[in-house]
Formats: sequence, C-alpha cells, structure tokens
Amino acid sequence: MKNKLFTLFLKGLFLILLILVAAPIVNMLISLSPGLVKYVFQDKEIVRSIFFTLEASFYATLFGLLLGIPAAYLLARNDFWGKGIIEAIVDIPVMFPHSAAGIALLSIYGSRFIFGKFFALFGIEFVDTSLGVILGMFFVSFSYLVNSAKEGFKKVDVHLEYVAQNLGATRFQAFRRVVLPCSFSDILSGMIMMWARGLSEFGAVVILAYHPMTAPVMIYERFTSFGLKYSKPISVIMIYVSLIIFIVLRFIQHKMKVRDKGKR
Repeated sequence: MKNKLFTLFLKGLFLILLILVAAPIVNMLISLSPGLVKYVFQDKEIVRSIFFTLEASFYATLFGLLLGIPAAYLLARNDFWGKGIIEAIVDIPVMFPHSAAGIALLSIYGSRFIFGKFFALFGIEFVDTSLGVILGMFFVSFSYLVNSAKEGFKKVDVHLEYVAQNLGATRFQAFRRVVLPCSFSDILSGMIMMWARGLSEFGAVVILAYHPMTAPVMIYERFTSFGLKYSKPISVIMIYVSLIIFIVLRFIQHKMKVRDKGKR
C-alpha cells in the first residue's frame, strides 16, 4: 500500500510538471491559424528576422564545432593542473544572466575596447552587425557542445586509439576514423543544444547587436511597442519552426544510435 501511495505521489508531481511546462507551449501551438500565418509571411521584416536568426545560430554552431571539438577532446583525454578552472570557465557563460553576458561582450568587443579596436584594424566590427549576433549566440551556447562532445569522447576507449596507431594510423587519423565516428551521436546532441540555445538568445544579442534584428529581439520590440497582438504571431511561428527542425535533428540522431548499436 505504501509503495502504491509513493508511486501515486511521484506521478502526481510529474503530472504537475507536465501541466506547467506543456500548457504554455500547447496554447501557442493551437493558436496557429491561416490568418496568423498570412500576417507573418506578408511582413517581410518578420520573415527576414526569422531566417536571419536560423542562419546566425547555424553559423555560431559551426564556429563552436570548429573550436569546441579540440577543446572537448583535450579535456576528455588529459589531466593537468588547472583543468577544473578551465572547465569552470567553459561552463560560466551558461550561468551568466543574459544581459550580463551582453555587457561582458560589449565591454571588450565594443569599438572603444581592446578586442573591438584590434578587429577594427581588419575591418571587422561586432556592434550592431551580423558578426555581433553570431558572437553573442556563440558565447552563451558553446558550453553545451563542448560538454556533450567531452562526454562522448570519454565513452570511447582510449585503447581503440592505441590499436589504430599500432596499425599505422597517425594520431589525427585515429581521432578522425575512430574517435569521431564513435562519439558523433553525442557531438550531434551538443550541436542541437547549442543551435537551440543560440536560436533563443536575447539578452547578449540585444545589448551587443540590436541590429540586424533577430526573431527574439523583434518579439520584444513588437511587444513593447504594439503589445501582445503583434508579438504573438512571431512567437508562434518561431516555436513551430524550432519544433520541426528539432524533431528532424532528433530523428536523425536516433537513427544514428540505432545504426551504431546494430554495428556492435
């Protein structure tokens, strides 16, 4: 009897959680109508901001992939003095208040500050530019990719690399042909989380690069200027777009996991 009561208690709490999380999402999803879709796609500024948001988050994720994979591999395969500090630095942006992240970026990448002046020598600016948007998205989301890839690399037995090297492969070839394929599912998961986090970023982006306007910034701008009626359509479309892409990526990831299990 006590076990049943405990199970019932857990299910009750779980149900409360589902209601709290699902209710706002479901409410937004069912509010989609032909009129709403027509309104959104007739406004070229909204369409432009949605596609720009998807594009910027994609580039931020690619940049994270380029820098994050080597970092994750080093952290997974090596123990050294100060490793805990470096791992903390990787995790800190996730814990930053969004606006604080924007201030931190502006304070060093702004045109009057050290990195801003340096990049300006090459004609690169971050304040109110597409690069600034990508930088803001990258800063707040790269931790997801690094940590997921790191856990994936840890799952790969290091002896497999040694075997590959004994068979004539270089360390890079062993990494490319053994480690990466075996941990790709975790890397993909990190990429999905990084892309999604960048897609939703508001605070860092609005401070460093208000323009060109991303969808989250436009939602805020429309809400403060015109109210819920004019901001909700953008929110609904963004939820649908994100949901569709997220489901497709998760489906691909699931297929890859099934394939990997079949090979074993």
